[in-house]
Amino acid sequence: MNANLYDEGPSPAVLKPQALSQPPPPRRARAKAGSAKGLIAALILLSAIPLAGGAFRLTELAGGAAITPANARFFGAPLPVVVHILSASVFAVLGAFQFAPRFRRRRPGWHRGAGRLLVACGLLVGLSGLWMTLFYSLPASDGQLLYALRLVFGSAMIVSIVLSFAAIRRGDVKRHRAWMIRGYAIGLGAGTQALTLAAGAMISGPPSELSRALLMGAGWVINLAVAEWAIRRQPAPPARRTAARAAAGVGPGQ
Repeated sequence: MNANLYDEGPSPAVLKPQALSQPPPPRRARAKAGSAKGLIAALILLSAIPLAGGAFRLTELAGGAAITPANARFFGAPLPVVVHILSASVFAVLGAFQFAPRFRRRRPGWHRGAGRLLVACGLLVGLSGLWMTLFYSLPASDGQLLYALRLVFGSAMIVSIVLSFAAIRRGDVKRHRAWMIRGYAIGLGAGTQALTLAAGAMISGPPSELSRALLMGAGWVINLAVAEWAIRRQPAPPARRTAARAAAGVGPGQ
């Protein structure tokens, strides 16, 4: 039986377990690297509008711009908005580079150091956002629904980052990645909200209090939906691949 098998060439069933431990072909590796670069560029581009808005707000506060009903709350208590803008900028830009798997593998020390900074910045983004929601006066364009949505998603961001940190402390890489992706998706909500608000204005004109809340809520929901899709298409962690090889009768070094 074995002689016939070798005469006829290895069957796909024999090759498949071995392929689990083989590095991807160069063309496939290049395609993955190009895909990661495109994703990083897209995430930074998505952050561009809120980053520009944050830079304008900081310039306004530093330059002593005229106080208006729209910005009076920021001049009354500038520290929370400054912390929010600076931490959100680092979180958005630095977080995008965590989606480059080859870079993470080549520089694990950088990944760990950047990860600690991202956890700190993400918590500052969520906490400062909750503070501003709770203690700043409510803008005329906002209402109770948007107020509630900000509390829900701000809290969800903080919980996601805490769960991500707890998971990596236990050595659970899969859960760490999943929760960090969710936290990053919520943190990047302002970029998607700029698009949903622009689309709503093009379709039906200036938003009402209700439509504004729904369009901004849609930005968070869209990001989380994309995050869940990305989490579910991630490859199996090494432990699961090792189990698959053992079930197929292939040793770790084969």
